[in-house]
Amino acid sequence: MEPFAHHSLLDVEGLTRVDVERILDTAEAFLQVSRRPVRKVPTLRGKTVINLFYEASTRTRTSFELAGKRLSADVINMSVSASSVKKGETLQDTCRTLQAMHPDVIVIRHASSGAPSYVASKIGCSVINAGDGMHAHPTQALLDAFTIRRAKGTLDNLVVTIVGDISHSRVARSNAHLLKLFGCEVRVVGPRTLLPAAVDSLGVRVFDRLEDGLEGADVVMVLRIQRERLEGALLPSLREYSRTFGIGPKTIGPAKPDAIIMHPGPMNRGVEIESLLADGERSVVLQQVEAGVAVRMALLYLLAGEATEPPAVGEVH
Repeated sequence: MEPFAHHSLLDVEGLTRVDVERILDTAEAFLQVSRRPVRKVPTLRGKTVINLFYEASTRTRTSFELAGKRLSADVINMSVSASSVKKGETLQDTCRTLQAMHPDVIVIRHASSGAPSYVASKIGCSVINAGDGMHAHPTQALLDAFTIRRAKGTLDNLVVTIVGDISHSRVARSNAHLLKLFGCEVRVVGPRTLLPAAVDSLGVRVFDRLEDGLEGADVVMVLRIQRERLEGALLPSLREYSRTFGIGPKTIGPAKPDAIIMHPGPMNRGVEIESLLADGERSVVLQQVEAGVAVRMALLYLLAGEATEPPAVGEVH
């Protein structure tokens, strides 16, 4: 097997279609591991993974922790609130400290765009971007692609509509870049005040009317609305946003009857999405959570453990 072409994962834009397919195919094997009675393999025994999260996270941090542990790696979760960062330590000094501990992979989430790239330039081990500012969230895009492929049977030439606060969403940016590799038509829908000035540079179709953006969609991806932004000058109120852009049984009609509903979480029920859809048969929200562990296992394996073979798809012992 050829070595994976990348030392780190900092952005989707650095990946080819072949890279993405390899990650997703590897994740298929690790999905089966997570469904076994004993959910552990020795693939990364002796390896060290450090989760360095400068921003609060439940799904991403927990799934990276589970991914590392199910691969038998030594996983260290650094609590920034209790670390030297709170005492004024710079990111550069943090990098020097971590480098001296000889980790194999550092997973970092940071409020500043470009922080993971900076860390990768200062440290010798592999670095995975778990979300940086409003820039990128490559592992979310990969787990979304994994979920879509399993639900629809393909990633090719689908119509994917992303609804919500596009301007502040690293999830929207990363998904747009990844899905275009497969010839998807990516649409973004939201109020003009929540669309970035250079939205056309993403290569997406832009809509400010929900009905138009949903017409014929195969996939509807709903983004979390950040309440603190909507209560300012960007929109009159949450009620107004929900009435105009909220996804529910009455507004989903223009999408295809078999369209799937996605959400990266956490959800504001009754604001950007109604519970009847979030918990309904068309929702793949929980499948996204399960996919997150499998995809992150695949990435840890590809970046740190390719000296060993991954388990075969369907292997149960």
